[in-house]
Amino acid sequence: MTIHPALIAANTAVITGGASGIGFAAARAFAGLGMRVAIADSDEEGLKAAGQVLATLVGEHNVLAVATDVSHREEVAALQEKVLAKFGRVHVLMNNAGMQQGSGIFGPAETWERTLAVNLGGIVNGTQIFGPGMVAHGAPALIVNTGSKQGITTPPGNPAYNVSKAGVKVFTEALAHELRNTEGCKVSAHLLIPGFVFTPLTARGRVEKPEGAWTPEQTVDFMLERLKAGDFYILCPDDETTRALDEKRMAWAMGDIIENRPPLSRWHKDYGEAFKAFVAKT
Repeated sequence: MTIHPALIAANTAVITGGASGIGFAAARAFAGLGMRVAIADSDEEGLKAAGQVLATLVGEHNVLAVATDVSHREEVAALQEKVLAKFGRVHVLMNNAGMQQGSGIFGPAETWERTLAVNLGGIVNGTQIFGPGMVAHGAPALIVNTGSKQGITTPPGNPAYNVSKAGVKVFTEALAHELRNTEGCKVSAHLLIPGFVFTPLTARGRVEKPEGAWTPEQTVDFMLERLKAGDFYILCPDDETTRALDEKRMAWAMGDIIENRPPLSRWHKDYGEAFKAFVAKT
């Protein structure tokens, strides 16, 4: 029994940000299913090493590694041309490339522009360039966009990242609506919402996985399980945060609007105790 009808041997998966972390773990998982895999990344050295590993799993003729900056639409278009020339149709698109540098509301414009261009613009580019062909070929297909819990609860500290990932959530919701209302369309969209995952993006100088973090492989295993179940919101727990706690944090964030509380009241001095009491409720 297959995990999902798009995830079968000889089908093609394209993963951006595929040289490391969650993207590389996904590429290995897809290769393990016998799929043909194309990985894209701006890290050319890491990309080459990742491609060599994938070749040992599924054969060099079934692997394509293309240096790509997803914020540049022409580079994503060039990636598509290479994928179609080598493999033909695309059945899985995982828009996973991202960056997470610090930011402030009044911080450098370059930081904001780059973060939005990669984290949100890259997903828009990937979807708009690959998506129409995936719809047109008529076979079951998946578009998985990597979001973040920070795009939902938007904690203080890195507003550019939060804004970019909030945009990914909204864009992917609109994409899912568009696809399900397209006659004859067999492409579905899904929002991957990782928990605390130990990757090069989150390591911040650490060389050992923190106790509470999941590995990229655990995250991808969970993603595949939930894709099989048909989930749109693939909300990943980890070893320090349960789904129940995530749900309460998200419900409180939405409650700021409904209850007319100050924004980000979870971190407001007048509402801290109320939030703790809300979390403690069974």
